[in-house]
Amino acid sequence: MLRAQVLLAPRISIVIPVYNEEEIISSAAADLVAGLDQRNLDYEVIFAENGSRDRTPQLLEEICSGSGRLRWFHNDTPNYGSAMKRGILEAKGELVVCDEIDLCDHSFYDAAIPLLEHADMVVGSKAARGSSDERPAVRRLATWSLNTTLRVALGFKGTDTHGLKAFRREKLLPVLERCGADMDVFASEFVIRAWHSVRVEEIPIQLHEKRKPSIHLFRRVPNVLKQVARLVYVIRVKGE
Repeated sequence: MLRAQVLLAPRISIVIPVYNEEEIISSAAADLVAGLDQRNLDYEVIFAENGSRDRTPQLLEEICSGSGRLRWFHNDTPNYGSAMKRGILEAKGELVVCDEIDLCDHSFYDAAIPLLEHADMVVGSKAARGSSDERPAVRRLATWSLNTTLRVALGFKGTDTHGLKAFRREKLLPVLERCGADMDVFASEFVIRAWHSVRVEEIPIQLHEKRKPSIHLFRRVPNVLKQVARLVYVIRVKGE
């Protein structure tokens, strides 16, 4: 029985956190699946819905109903980090791709998956040479400020921590277990710890979002600062 379960597991698990996305969830999911099928990838998609207050859960139920490749779960509280962690833990694939519903860039899959033959994690960077970031200037500035802070305070070696990621699940599970941050800062801690523990490569991405952010930037700042301070304390002071 165990052998049969292993054979049925997909090679790639795609984890997508979802919050109040009723406007784009159906079209984005359809576009993603069409591109994955066109590439003949062996995959599953896990929609990590967390605390939506619109029709997103109902739409996800419709989208995933009857599909052997698509599934979703619900978390009561809006928490990006918690949803992403749970999705990675529930993933069945050898490889995991952490995607964003407003991106779903198939070119990242084309570039990142082959690199996992020799790398443990591939990060799609908005700041790497050759990338293109079409977000508003204030959001680009916020990203630059966060990554600069992380480089200075924590010795972060890369250029970006928050965005598309692909990795070998078994290699990154020990890294995941050490992560204590939640909300948006989870992604930063996960990537920073990965840089110190496994083989990481960055590739440039072409970033063009399909809609405005679902959470206002300035509402996120206080919690992000609090989580970053906690992260610095845990890694630098406690040495965890």
